[in-house]
Parts: sequence; structure tokens; C-alpha cells
Amino acid sequence: MTQAVVTKERSSFALVLGDCGVLVGRSLRHLTRSADQMIQAVALPVMLLLLFRYMFGGAIDTGGPSYVNYLIAGIVVLSVAFSASATSVGVASDLQNGIVDRFRSMPMFGPAVLVGHVVSASLRNILSVVMVIGVGYLVDFRPNATASEWLAACGILLLFVVAIAWIATLFGVIAGSVEAASGYAMILVFLPYASSALVPADGMPTVLRVIVENQPFTPVVDAVRALLIGTPLGNSAWLALAWWVPILLVTSVFTMRVFHRHTTK
Repeated sequence: MTQAVVTKERSSFALVLGDCGVLVGRSLRHLTRSADQMIQAVALPVMLLLLFRYMFGGAIDTGGPSYVNYLIAGIVVLSVAFSASATSVGVASDLQNGIVDRFRSMPMFGPAVLVGHVVSASLRNILSVVMVIGVGYLVDFRPNATASEWLAACGILLLFVVAIAWIATLFGVIAGSVEAASGYAMILVFLPYASSALVPADGMPTVLRVIVENQPFTPVVDAVRALLIGTPLGNSAWLALAWWVPILLVTSVFTMRVFHRHTTK
């Protein structure tokens, strides 16, 4: 007697999640097998923290908190920006080496490739943040944040991390080559230096101070710093949300559309 086997169809949403999960796993395997990316995610932020903590810390007046307490929020933001190059290069490499064309021949959710890169980049950045804060404790970082302030700081950082990952992904999609993608990503690497990440803006020349106080990285640094060590919060948290929520939404939608046009030519 033959017994019929009934297969249950999966919903479209479940299929999309499955495709994204597979591509996230692929990107994470690439990350764990790449010594360069792991060094970039862990060693560079820690080296920068130690450099500024011990070489420049005694020469910089923060106007209040110790320099190591002032510095941590800035190094966290810098560490997130460092990873932009690896993400952009990874996306551009996928588009250049033909793997995306192979994926297109399969019954899969096309933008899952982008989701894989964004999620793996976000996890890499979270690792960087954890390492910076952990090493910070070893070199006298002493936050006085409550549990709710830690949650607020982590929420702002998570928004920032995902937004940076999407911007880096966009650079990889629009770049005509891997080299161009790396060059575009340098914008994200250097912009945080023109913020309040490493030194207070008060002592800067007027023109530079205006730029520093009105660019999107500064409110993230100021908000995280205020939440963790108790410096004046002001409206920096709201400014961080006002900058990075629209950046995340616009960049993610625009990246999807550009990717779709690029892969359907």
C-alpha cells in the first residue's frame, strides 16, 4: 500500500528568512576565515584606544571627565567606521566575481546577498564595541551609567552600527570596482575624526567647530558619552536619532533599488 506524503508549503516570508539566513551564514564564515577582517575588527580599535589613552591622554584637557572616560565613546564610533571598507569591498567583490549572477539563477530572494553583508558587518561591529569597552575597563574606564542608560546607549549604537553597514553596502553596490569601493568607504573611516570623538569641540577654530558640531557622527559620540559617564546629554540623543533613523531608512531602500537595477541589466 502506497502512503502519500504531504509536504507543507512554506510561506513567502519564511522562504525570504531562510534565504537571508543562508547568506548571513555565508558572510559570517567569510569573516571568521579572514584574518585581515578580524584584525581590523579587534586589534585596530584596541590599538587606537591604547595609543590615545597613554600617548595623548596627559596632554588633552576634556574640561571635566578623565580622558579615558571621555575617549571610549569616540573610539567606539571610530571602530564602527573602520569596518566600512571591509563591507564595501565584500559587496563589490560579490558583484564583480559573478557570484550574484549565480544566485540570480536560483529561486531565492535577491537582496539576501545585501542582508548577509549588513548582518555580518553589524555583528563584527558589535564585537569591536564589546572589545573596546572591555579593554577600556582594563585601562581605567569607569562608567557610572544606570541599566536604563546602558540600554539607551546600546540602542543608539545599534542604530548607528546598522546604518553604517547599509551605507558601506551602498558604496559596494555603486562602485565600479573593488578598489573604488575601498576608496568610497574611506569617507566613513575619516569623517568621525572631524567630530568630538577624540577632543572637545570647544577649543577648535570657529569654522571647524561649526562643522564638528553639525555633522552626524558628533551627536552619536556625545549621546553615548553622556549616557555612560554622565556628561551633559542636552539634545544629543534626539539629534542622533534625527540623523541616523532617516539615514538608515533612505540608505537601505536606495541600496535595494540600486542593487535591483544593477542585477537585472
